[in-house]
Amino acid sequence: MRGEAVKNVHKLTSGAVMLAVFAVLMLLTLYVPVLGVVTNLFLAAPFILFAATNDRKSSLVFLTGGILISLIVGTILAIPLALLYGITGTVIGDFIREKKSRFSTYMASSLAFLILLVAQYGIAVQFFELNVIKESFDILKQSVDKIVSLMENLGQPLDEKMKDQLYSGIGLTETLIPSLLIMASFINVLILQAVSLPIVNRFGVNMEKWGQFRNLSLPKSVLWYYLITIIAALLLKPEEGTVLFDAFINLSFILQLLMIVQGLSLVFYFCHIKGYPRAVPVIAAVLSFILPFLLYIIRILGIIDLGFNLKKWLKEKV
Repeated sequence: MRGEAVKNVHKLTSGAVMLAVFAVLMLLTLYVPVLGVVTNLFLAAPFILFAATNDRKSSLVFLTGGILISLIVGTILAIPLALLYGITGTVIGDFIREKKSRFSTYMASSLAFLILLVAQYGIAVQFFELNVIKESFDILKQSVDKIVSLMENLGQPLDEKMKDQLYSGIGLTETLIPSLLIMASFINVLILQAVSLPIVNRFGVNMEKWGQFRNLSLPKSVLWYYLITIIAALLLKPEEGTVLFDAFINLSFILQLLMIVQGLSLVFYFCHIKGYPRAVPVIAAVLSFILPFLLYIIRILGIIDLGFNLKKWLKEKV
């Protein structure tokens, strides 16, 4: 009985300390513009640490406390931040406590972040009539219109082909918003884990490390999804502007991105078995995003590696 009481006191004390840390981080994020960009990345750390060392019920109570604290130290605008990083951090901590794999933890927390991001965007549009994405694209289109008009006034009008490319690029980016939100969520959680987990580890909470990127092998089903998407798009030929067209564009974009990731892992693997300096594959990866034709080659390599296990063949031959 006494041991249980001591344990509860320790839990309350540690919870209070972590909530205080979260309150300070939230204050800095909201009211110190430059520093806030950095502290924003650490908002999930208290939730990760508490959820990793306590049961799920206690973690939910702590999460509720964090949301209330954010309302006190900030305004109602602080609640979305608290929900976004609080729930994501709690998911990460819970998966660590349950000793789930690093990949499962990353996928679950990224999906949680994505769902929360989309939900908050939907609420902002539906209840507050605040569509940040639409307004941003409207401003972008107006800026392009002004540039076109300015060039015409200066006697150097843009040719129709260039204007079409400008407006098509804006339209394509607008179509790819779902994919970009997915990318943003996964990248954000990757950064969040990179800065938060080393801090959590210092408190005795250990998590398995990532495997080497060069050994990455996506499920072969991803390749089948990619091929089915391409064939379906060729057969159905959806019209631009339709929901089906947008779905194919976004699905194709995500799957192509996965092929590129697989291809880059092959480049890293090849450089490793050949004994090249670590800088070589890094430079190759950077150049591939600068030079489009290299990115195309990387994607082809990813498809071949996924379909025919090129890494295994290289290991036997080199």
